Amino acid sequence: MTMNNEANKKEAFLAILTPSYNRAHLLPRLYESLLLQTNKEFKWIIVDDGSTDDTKELLRGYIDDGKLNIEYIYQHNGGKHRALNNGIQQIKNELTFIVDSDDYLPNDAIEIISNYNSQYRHSDEICGYSFLRVYEDGTVNTGYFPKDEWITDFATARIKNNLLGDKAEVFKTNILKEYPFPEYEKEKFLPEDIVWMQMSWKYKMVHINKCIYISEYLEGGLTKLGRDMKKKSPKGMILRSNIYLDTKGLGTGVYIKMMLLYIIYGYYAEMKFAEMLKRTNRKFLYLLLFLPAKLLLINW
Repeated sequence: MTMNNEANKKEAFLAILTPSYNRAHLLPRLYESLLLQTNKEFKWIIVDDGSTDDTKELLRGYIDDGKLNIEYIYQHNGGKHRALNNGIQQIKNELTFIVDSDDYLPNDAIEIISNYNSQYRHSDEICGYSFLRVYEDGTVNTGYFPKDEWITDFATARIKNNLLGDKAEVFKTNILKEYPFPEYEKEKFLPEDIVWMQMSWKYKMVHINKCIYISEYLEGGLTKLGRDMKKKSPKGMILRSNIYLDTKGLGTGVYIKMMLLYIIYGYYAEMKFAEMLKRTNRKFLYLLLFLPAKLLLINW
């Protein structure tokens, strides 16, 4: 099901894509931040991942108000990555900015994106832009990039440079459509860096030391909850490990960590030793770390 008010709106350069599940109590904060944007050249697309609260009624009210160009898409619950796939395939705007339902934007976020896009939009080697996220107290998530307007790939900037927290990525939509999120039956979790890492094999990003995104992090139980979700989606986590293991130049520490995770999630996927060995290009590392990974499982 889709609801929208785009008939009377011109095509904007940017789509803000928000996957949401039972977040009707938080969406108003994001909506208010969008109303305050100094640049209104965007479309807000909300993909409702099977919510059972009053999300649909809330968004219908926003659409009827007509203050923003809004499209509401409903799907049966399948996880954030399926909601992203659904939304991305329907976007016609030049850029896509994924904004979670529990976060919000500073007033000049869209204006900042527009300014940098005007400078770099015609570069074929660039797939998008990476900006800063901050906590509500103004602290930058994992710190600044080593230099402003740093043009390099995601893997170099984030993994090799050890900036492992969250940033605010804005992608060229036509390139994002080339890399749909893999979907596995009965699995509802998939880390987004699966796609960002694959993009880094071919494209670069502009890494910019300006904040366009504000996050509120609820610390209680997040680590355990995240691990539990990953255990229930082991095939996706195996793919993630393999993508890292197949990316050149990440360093020995990253490869050891990813091989340990590869073996551990193979256990949760009930895969046999020989099948796991066959599916990795780093067979020596697999054999070397097989027993340590099994010991690590005890702590999980």
